[in-house]
Amino acid sequence: MATASSSSEKQYSIVAIALMTSAAVISLRGLPMMAKEEMTMFFYIGFATFLFLIPAALVAAELGSAFSDHGGGVYTWVEQAYGPRAGFVAIWLQWIQNVVWYPTVMSFAAAGVAYMLARPDLANDQYYIGVFCIIFYWLSTWMTFQGSAVISKVTGGSFLIGTVLPGIVVIILALLWIEYGDPVAFEHLITQDTGLVKEEAGKVLPRFWPEITSFGNIAFLAGIILLFAGVEVHAVHANEMKNPKKEFPIAMLVASLIIFLLFTLGSLAVAAVIPPNDIDLQSGLMAASQDMLDKLGLGEWNRLFCLLLAFGALGGVMSWISGPSKGLLWTATNGELPPALAKTNAEGIPTNILLLQGGIVTVLSCIYFVFKNVSVAFFLISAMTIALYLMMYMLMYASAIRLKFTQPELERPYKVPGGIGGMIVIAGLGFLGVLFAFIVSFFPPSNLPIGSPSTYVGIVIAGTVVFPSIAFIIHMMKKPSWKSSQN
Repeated sequence: MATASSSSEKQYSIVAIALMTSAAVISLRGLPMMAKEEMTMFFYIGFATFLFLIPAALVAAELGSAFSDHGGGVYTWVEQAYGPRAGFVAIWLQWIQNVVWYPTVMSFAAAGVAYMLARPDLANDQYYIGVFCIIFYWLSTWMTFQGSAVISKVTGGSFLIGTVLPGIVVIILALLWIEYGDPVAFEHLITQDTGLVKEEAGKVLPRFWPEITSFGNIAFLAGIILLFAGVEVHAVHANEMKNPKKEFPIAMLVASLIIFLLFTLGSLAVAAVIPPNDIDLQSGLMAASQDMLDKLGLGEWNRLFCLLLAFGALGGVMSWISGPSKGLLWTATNGELPPALAKTNAEGIPTNILLLQGGIVTVLSCIYFVFKNVSVAFFLISAMTIALYLMMYMLMYASAIRLKFTQPELERPYKVPGGIGGMIVIAGLGFLGVLFAFIVSFFPPSNLPIGSPSTYVGIVIAGTVVFPSIAFIIHMMKKPSWKSSQN
């Protein structure tokens, strides 16, 4: 990450910021979840884009440019507004949600490997998925310990090779599927597809607006918003553009367009091939590509396609293992965590934080052993992740508004359009959007065989209460010696 001192030496273009933002957000693992919503996906994608993605990018850009000479990222932003305890809670939430997120992306990689081995049945085997996640994560952690050189080699091309390329391929395959006259699944919805269709004049028509009779009908909103999260990661580079005030909004518009197109077209590709009730959240993309390639007589090529997906997931895990943990390391070196967690190896990697992280991921991966339906476990972990992440975003929005009043003189190379009023509207809109999604995340989806709703809700609530509480307990136990020992 470039610092303020180097901003004159390195300036980011509109295209560079747009692509960096897109890479931080886009993950193909979410295509089956959106495809399962059929035509109502446009509502979810629109909600996530206009009430989450764009407000988060603009607000984070102002905060990032204002505190570009400070370390800590979201810790500094919230700490400046509400004090050290709130700042620590914010950075803790950003870190812990990422830890909770790992089993979902690794289950996607597990499904990719299962299809690569021509064993699609394993993609729905709860024990295979759980064991794979544990082994895959510790392998990724070991590779991370080797330092930034290894990390950069693995992650360098993973976005293009493991995400963009497969995304383009599946869209092209869907177009060929339609061109050759194969049945398009979303054109043949039936009355049993509850919430996705409506009947008019005796005809079954797809819905473009979800049937909101309960929060359970729109529970996927929380999971879909998670797919759009992470835009704040590169918003801090706004002040490293030649003209941030004009160029950054354009970059965000370009990034939003890329994200919207890839998510929408990719989801439609899956929805075109597989009926909604047959879409698995973690393996739906692999199943769709297998069907499309089989129709072309190229079924064996699906192994390569799934290998690329698994590689993309590996790159995603590798790129996130060290990033948020270094944000937590920054607080450790400033006395917010016990000195033991500030320990690094010769490569500057926070070893004890990564070991703690690995232990938590191992425990969370065991959720797959509890739920026989892998899709249910996948979405439950996703719901827990987004609940934690959205709490961080609410703190970020609230801090941005407060800082407009408490530090009006603060130099802000990039400013949200409209001054104080503009910030209140944009950050306020973003706050309300994430608050609504936060509430929805506690409701089990009506289109998944949850089993015991009380167990589902209990686990999500427990995770949402326990993980943030740990941050408060650590802060209460903080000792002056923690800071002095780092000096």
